[in-house]
Amino acid sequence: MQVSETLNEGLKRELKITIPAGELDRRLNGRLAELKDRVRIPGFRPGKVPVAHLKRVYGRSVMAEVIQESVDEASRQALEERKEKPALQPQISFSEDEKEVESVISGKTDLAYSMAFEVLPEFEVKDLSGLKLEKLAAEVSDREIDESLEQISKQNRPFNPKEGAAAEGDRLVFDYLGKIDGVPFEGGADTDSQIVIGSNAFIPGFEDQLAGMKAGEEKTITVTFPDPYQAAHLAGREATFDVAVKEVAAPGEAAIDDELATKLGLDSLEALKTAIRDQISKEFENHARERLKRQLLDALDEAYNFDLPGTLVEQEFEQIWTQATGEMERAGRSFADEDTTEEEAREEYRKIAVRRVRLGLLLSKIGEDGEVQVTDEETNKAMIETLRQYPGQEQQVWEFYQKNPQAVASLRAPLFENKVVDYIVSKADVTEKTVSREELYHDLHDHDHDHDHDHHHDHHHGHDHHHDHDHDHDHGEKAKPKKKAAPKKAAKKAGDE
Repeated sequence: MQVSETLNEGLKRELKITIPAGELDRRLNGRLAELKDRVRIPGFRPGKVPVAHLKRVYGRSVMAEVIQESVDEASRQALEERKEKPALQPQISFSEDEKEVESVISGKTDLAYSMAFEVLPEFEVKDLSGLKLEKLAAEVSDREIDESLEQISKQNRPFNPKEGAAAEGDRLVFDYLGKIDGVPFEGGADTDSQIVIGSNAFIPGFEDQLAGMKAGEEKTITVTFPDPYQAAHLAGREATFDVAVKEVAAPGEAAIDDELATKLGLDSLEALKTAIRDQISKEFENHARERLKRQLLDALDEAYNFDLPGTLVEQEFEQIWTQATGEMERAGRSFADEDTTEEEAREEYRKIAVRRVRLGLLLSKIGEDGEVQVTDEETNKAMIETLRQYPGQEQQVWEFYQKNPQAVASLRAPLFENKVVDYIVSKADVTEKTVSREELYHDLHDHDHDHDHDHHHDHHHGHDHHHDHDHDHDHGEKAKPKKKAAPKKAAKKAGDE
């Protein structure tokens, strides 16, 4: 095998690799010798078929396999000898001259091909102890526990049937049939639906027209779907709903006592308060970690500026663009609706792609240097958590993972990233600051429009990397949930169309 470099510009490489015809012929004869003991050809005893005859019968097909295997092996060997790590799968190019191709297949000419690729950039990880981070912490106040208790008690309060008209806070049980232009639409009907007047669970104008109705009454109400709306085909459309009220019930006392706790499976009100405190505390910790992670990623992005493989950036951009435009289309949105243009959006998304690739390579390198590993036990735990999301389909999902190593890698990727983040935090200069709930959530609210796409790449460091990039701006943001004109199951059905 001969290897010569024909291009070396920045991260771009191109090699010309030549495999001697004699080497291909030697491999071909070896494969045919193995084949001789297996094939059955009329006129020849088993195992006695001459290799020359086998070459005439099977030579071309076997040579094609030999060439593929030889190219794979030679390419891998060339990269190992050069100690280069391609960013993506190298592009292999053969001669398009039919006579030359025929000569190679017939074993008369050496096989020459080119291999083009981009290498991963080399860079040194800076001393992580110089990374300054601020970790926020919020104490759970008695006021927050009381607010949660009040909400829980309202959710679990009894409703008692009443005579008379429905008022604010009353619960209605009713049937409805929605129509557009007099024609029922899919997802616009339900029976024994429930709603509490004032809950704002329906689109504007719907609940207002239910107020004042009594059990046994029927009414046709008219509403206009918001624009945009989660079901794009309904956005901005006027619809009528034939409503039949079956029951009006008034809310009973929202008691906060041991009985409420018992109803929820706890021993006492104090136990309920403790459970609420623990839950809120965990939520605070999760938000604090997300904020710290975003701060960490921003700091790393600002601290490093090395060359990136254009192919990786382009691949990342295409993934972002496809998902963002798909979400916009499903939501019935346009670039104008997002107060931008396609050109501006492309420019913004390309910046995001650059950031993601740079951070991905950096996290991968830090994880490699720090010997961060994801154990099989951690992967299996993540797989079990995923299985629980598909009740009744656990076996099919399990078999899918067993047959698709890449799917398993996608489970390991976020685990690896989180462990790398923890590793960086353990090395960084972290100061803690106690803040209020409002301060803790302040920055997260500022980033509600950010893009939270999970993704990973295999950069040949022996593992996948994966990062959320909560801080990436997204002009094609996911359509926010819109208030529905029907109960959840009906609205979801319409929205899935």
